[in-house]
Amino acid sequence: MIKENVAEAVSLLKQQPGQDILVAGSATLVRTLIEHDLVDEYHLLVYPVVIGSGKRLFQEGIKATLKLVETKSFSSGVVARIYQPDRK
Repeated sequence: MIKENVAEAVSLLKQQPGQDILVAGSATLVRTLIEHDLVDEYHLLVYPVVIGSGKRLFQEGIKATLKLVETKSFSSGVVARIYQPDRK
């Protein structure tokens, strides 16, 4: 469990051999990783429902240029879109 220096700890983890790191359900952690350019891929699910409120993935003032690498559609109407940061 990482309790402090999250960006540094995740950066070190990414340098080690092993499987992908997945974050599910922690907007605060994801924002920290985005802020430190530690996200390699975004798997976003788009549901055919408009709620009109909720937490933003990208905080105001954060600029992210993404490239679409894959799209999957499901019979439910949900669309999975996979993006990678465009680090030109």
